Amino acid sequence: MRLVAEASPEVESVRAAKPHYHGHRQRLRERLLKAGVEALPDYELLELVLFRAFAQKDVKPLPKALIAKFGSFAEVISAPAKRLEEVEGVGAAVVAELKIVEAAARRLARGEVSQRPVLSSWSSVLDYCRTAMAFADKEALRVLFLDKKNQLIADEVQQTGTVDHTPVYPREVVKRALELSATAVILVHNHPSGDPTPSRADIEMTQAIVAVARPLGIAVHDHIIVGKDGHASLKGLRLI
Repeated sequence: MRLVAEASPEVESVRAAKPHYHGHRQRLRERLLKAGVEALPDYELLELVLFRAFAQKDVKPLPKALIAKFGSFAEVISAPAKRLEEVEGVGAAVVAELKIVEAAARRLARGEVSQRPVLSSWSSVLDYCRTAMAFADKEALRVLFLDKKNQLIADEVQQTGTVDHTPVYPREVVKRALELSATAVILVHNHPSGDPTPSRADIEMTQAIVAVARPLGIAVHDHIIVGKDGHASLKGLRLI
C-alpha cells in the first residue's frame, strides 16, 4: 500500500496564491534557450526584456501594447523615452530596461566595425549604421573617420536636425577629419520617414563635402542613408 502525504491547508493556500505568470516566465526562458531568439515573436522577446522591470506582475499585455504603437522590437527599443512613456504602464524602470538593450545592441554592432578594416567588413558597417540610426525620430549626420588603413578612428554625430532636415557644413566635416588625421570618411544619415531614397539635397550636400575634402587628400568612401525600410548607398547608386 502506498501512502500519499496530503498537503496542509497552509501549503495549498500558498500554491493557490502563486501567480500564473511565474510558470509562463520560466517556460518562455526555456523556449529562448532551447529554440533560440529567432523562435520568439517580437512581443515575447520584449516580455523577456521587461521581466526585470516587473518582478511581481503579468508583463504580457505591455509588450503587445508597445508593438502595436511602434511596430517592431527594434522600433520599441529605439523609441525616445518621452514617446515610450505615452504607453500606459511604461515608467522609468521600463524605459531603463529598453535603453540598456538599445545600448548593448549599438556597442555590439560598433565592435564588429572597429575590430577590422571598414571596407573589408562592409556588411558590419551597414548593420551598425542601421542599428545606430535607422529608427531615430530626427535626422542626424554621423561621420565615420578612417585612417590610411581604413580602420575606424572615430565615430561622431556631427549634426542633429528635424524630422526631415539636418543642417550640414562641409567645411566642419573636413576640419574634424584633419583634426583626427583621418584620410577618409564615410557619411551616414537617417530618414525618419523610413524611405532611404536620397533626395536632391542629400546628393548636393555629399558632392559639396567631396569637393572640399578631395584637395586635402581626404576621400569620401560613401554616403549611406538608412531608414527602417532599408538603406541606400550613394556610391552604389553612382551618385558620387
